[in-house]
Amino acid sequence: MTGRRRAVLAALLLIEAATMTTTAAAGATCPTSAYDTRVLADAPIAYWPLGTIPAQQPSAPDCSGHGHIGTYVNTPNTTTMPNGDLAQQFDGSTQYVEFPDAPDLSLTATGRLTIEAWMRPATLQFTDQEGSGYVHWLGKGTSNQQEYVARMYSQVNSENRPNRISGYAFNLTGGLGVGSYFQDPVSTAEWIHVVIVINTADTSGSYPSGYTRIYKNGVLRDTDSLAGLDITPGNGTAPFRIGTRDFASYFEGRIGKVAIYDYELSAADIADHNNTMRA
Repeated sequence: MTGRRRAVLAALLLIEAATMTTTAAAGATCPTSAYDTRVLADAPIAYWPLGTIPAQQPSAPDCSGHGHIGTYVNTPNTTTMPNGDLAQQFDGSTQYVEFPDAPDLSLTATGRLTIEAWMRPATLQFTDQEGSGYVHWLGKGTSNQQEYVARMYSQVNSENRPNRISGYAFNLTGGLGVGSYFQDPVSTAEWIHVVIVINTADTSGSYPSGYTRIYKNGVLRDTDSLAGLDITPGNGTAPFRIGTRDFASYFEGRIGKVAIYDYELSAADIADHNNTMRA
C-alpha cells in the first residue's frame, strides 16, 4: 500500500469510527485493540474479528465497514487469542460462520486477494475430514463454483503430508488447484498467523498467469505459479465460510481475526500484523 493511500485511509477510519457499530451489525460492537487498529489501517474489504457470543449476538460483524455481516451456525464457543482478545472455537462437526457471496470477496474484483487469519487446531488428527485426510478451515467454493480455500491436513493422511497448512486457488469447475504451503510440526497450544495471497495481476516470466503464496507467522514460506495447472480463478456464487468451506469437512479448533484485502498485503505489513498480535 502506498503512503498516500495509507494516509487517506487513516483519515477515513476516523470518520468511520462514529458509525462502525451500526455498519458492522445491528447491536454489535467492534474490538479496538492495537491489533484491530493496525489491521483496519490497511483497509481490508472485510474484517471479521470473531469472538462474539452467538447466543447473545447471532450476527458476526464486519468491522471493515463494508457490510459483509455473517451468521453463526450451531453456536461456536468463544476463546482467547494471544493478545487477550476473543476469537471463535469450533467443534469440528457442526459449527461454522457464513457470509453471503459478494463480488469483492472474489479475486476477479482486482486480480489480487489476500486472506489473513489466526488459527489454532484443537487436535492434530481431525475427525470430520475429507479427501486424503484434511479439513478446510475457511474458504469460498461449492460444486462448479470453486474459488479458494485454506486447508490443514491431519497428522496421518494418505499423502504423507503431516499437518501441512496450505492455501489453494481453483478454476470455478474445480479439480486440482494450485496451492502454497508450509509443513512444520504443529502444537495444539500454538496460535498460527496464516496469510494466503492469490494474484493474477502481477505476472512475470516466472509467473505468467500469476501465483499463490503463503506466510506463516509473518514470514513468506512458499510461492507457486498458477500456470502450472492452468488455473484462472473466477467469480463464483458460493458464500464465504469459516470453520468449513462446503460441509465436506469441519475444523476443530480456534479461529480469529479474519481479514480479506483486495490487494496483495506487503511482506512488511504482514510481519507487523504478526508482531502486533504477539507484542
